[in-house]
Amino acid sequence: MNALKRYLDTLDRAQQSRSWLAVAIATWKKFGDDQAGNLAALIAYYAFASIFPLLLVLVTVLELVLKNNKKLQDQLLSTALKQYPVIGTQLQHNLHGLSGTGLALVIGLVLTLFGARGVANAMQNALNSVWAVPMARRPGFPWGMLRSFGLIAVIGPGMIATITLSSIAGGTGHLGGVFARVAATAVSLLLNVGLFWLGFRLATAREVPARDLRLSAILAAIAWQILQLIGGYFVGHQLASNSAYGVFGVVLGLLAWFYLQAQLTLYAVELNVVRVLRLWPRSLVPPPLTEADKRAYEIYALAEQRRTDVDIDVDIKEVPAGEHPVEHPVEHPDPAPGDS
Repeated sequence: MNALKRYLDTLDRAQQSRSWLAVAIATWKKFGDDQAGNLAALIAYYAFASIFPLLLVLVTVLELVLKNNKKLQDQLLSTALKQYPVIGTQLQHNLHGLSGTGLALVIGLVLTLFGARGVANAMQNALNSVWAVPMARRPGFPWGMLRSFGLIAVIGPGMIATITLSSIAGGTGHLGGVFARVAATAVSLLLNVGLFWLGFRLATAREVPARDLRLSAILAAIAWQILQLIGGYFVGHQLASNSAYGVFGVVLGLLAWFYLQAQLTLYAVELNVVRVLRLWPRSLVPPPLTEADKRAYEIYALAEQRRTDVDIDVDIKEVPAGEHPVEHPVEHPDPAPGDS
């Protein structure tokens, strides 16, 4: 046991002395501290629940705006579904717009969008949690709802625009095949950086400066671009492994796709938060705690502030290396007279 402890201590000192490794370890630790895997699962669930209402709104709007141009309708819908490899083609053949006209149609569209706002709410909760924004200072009603609708309005049309423009760039055949693909990738990447930056701005409380969101937008756009390139293989493999489940295999593949996207996006945000808040190097085998450990645990506690008129004090006790902190039981208030 002592030999193992010495080995871990040596490994810990080695990672703390190398910035690139310390940042990676700190990102991994903060991802676990924030339970970001659960946050990603929540985003994936709501994305799955929201995708069909949002596509229903998209098809309805396309049928209204382009009712005399069926070919362009199909092209734009196909473009929107390109971000769902393999599954997109199956979705396209089973989509139909809302029926009705006038006020009934408007009410139907509004209610459909209202029901699809869950994914935007989940994104706000995840990003504010990762940035450790105190709950008392997160956007409440009605600003939180307006931000959710803003996210839907930005991400939906924005994704269609980026994929459409990159497809146009890729269609410049006279520039040559390889050059056209490089141009398409570059155009799509630049557009996605701007889209993620705007999306993160809407989903994160105002106290986080926009400039601090830039790196996470760049990293998330790169991760998204890579997923678009390899997504066909990933989802195809997922569907193949679940082919015996029929339509349930499609569901599992779509959920896995959303979960992977959410996880990579949150990892990009976590890395940026570690850099901005200087939450590195972290200790692998505390005690002792590093200064970054202390800052991290302090912001975790302050993030739980529910009211601005309630202060939270954080007291971090120094524990010598090799010793374990003494656990104190939580003290509960005595019951009021008459309570059983």
